[in-house]
Amino acid sequence: MKNAILLITVSMLSISSMAMSAENDDVNRIIDVLAKIIPDEKPDAVTKSPVSGLYEVVYGPDIMYLTGDGRFLLQGDLVDLELQKNLTEEKRSSARLKVIESIDPDTMISFAPKKVKHVVTVFTDIDCPYCRKMHSQIQDYLDRGIEIRYLAFPRSGLNTPSYFKAVSVWCADDRKEALTVAKAGGKIDDKTCDNPVRSHMEVGSQVGVTGTPTLVLEDGSVMPGYVPAQQLSALLDHRIGAN
Repeated sequence: MKNAILLITVSMLSISSMAMSAENDDVNRIIDVLAKIIPDEKPDAVTKSPVSGLYEVVYGPDIMYLTGDGRFLLQGDLVDLELQKNLTEEKRSSARLKVIESIDPDTMISFAPKKVKHVVTVFTDIDCPYCRKMHSQIQDYLDRGIEIRYLAFPRSGLNTPSYFKAVSVWCADDRKEALTVAKAGGKIDDKTCDNPVRSHMEVGSQVGVTGTPTLVLEDGSVMPGYVPAQQLSALLDHRIGAN
């Protein structure tokens, strides 16, 4: 009996070892394929997906799937219908959160209540109408315990009027006041200095910002567009939990 149990154990270990070897071969093959089609970047991770024969490839917030032979590539969301979960979006959210958490808070322009319940990072453009509408109601967000941390994302691009306004706001003696005045359509002094505007734009591109305002919540999920304070507060309490 002992010999039979030993034989079964050895066989199982052998099968497991072969499976791991095959998986490693697949991962190495996929990495070689990716090196040819995306030569300038290395994936953050290549791992087995819940779907047999399909591997998940992670480039920051960008997720794709490749077959083990490296022949077929899929881009899109992988949804577990049984669990009612978007597995791809969960991974994206986690990756976005890491990107946001890597930003020095001192490079943001933050409006915080005395007691913070939630923190929302907002990619904003000074000349965007809905960004202006949102900021005109900043006290409503603060009254609900929501801290708003602004990152600059002038949609018109580098070296445009909106870009230079964002730089001038950052270089102002009182950034919060300058931002409030600029978003209200007021005139602020033109200034230049070392500033994070370009790096904010790069981060925005990393996390998939295409318009403003874009809100990144504490769980890494993204909400594009203006969301009134009452609605945002209810959503945060439901999704994140009330502190």
